[in-house]
Amino acid sequence: MSLPPSAKRVQHALEEKGYAHLRVVALPASTRTAQEAAEAVGAHVGQIVKSLISMGTRPYLFLVSGRNRPDLPKAQRAAGETLRRATPEEVRLHTGYGIGGVPPVGHPTPLPTFCDEDLLAYPRVWAAGGTPNALFSLTPGELLALTGARVADLKEA
Repeated sequence: MSLPPSAKRVQHALEEKGYAHLRVVALPASTRTAQEAAEAVGAHVGQIVKSLISMGTRPYLFLVSGRNRPDLPKAQRAAGETLRRATPEEVRLHTGYGIGGVPPVGHPTPLPTFCDEDLLAYPRVWAAGGTPNALFSLTPGELLALTGARVADLKEA
């Protein structure tokens, strides 16, 4: 299946960062939700990376395990300021992608990024590839290196 333009942008971003071995794949099924993504690739829902944008004095990217709900007070502690969920328009403005396909890389400007510590428990994780049906697989170490994310406890208790 050929990649749509937004997925090609993600592939290009991976290549520019020296990760050409990571391949964005377009799937026939929806990967908009963590559950759908897990079913599409035969993974555990916890292996799916949810890329969530929150707004403070600037936008922040939170990479959260698909099995977890983000905890706003924990995210605020990690960022060091009061946050709110970004609107769909803000998500597109700051990432260049729509909700349901936001990748952890390839944004117009690098975003301060935090990674859910639970993602580190898996040998491989799957992240959105720019559309609601494109993903790519990588190790948690590659995810941290690609994004410069700081590891944090981000899940609701």
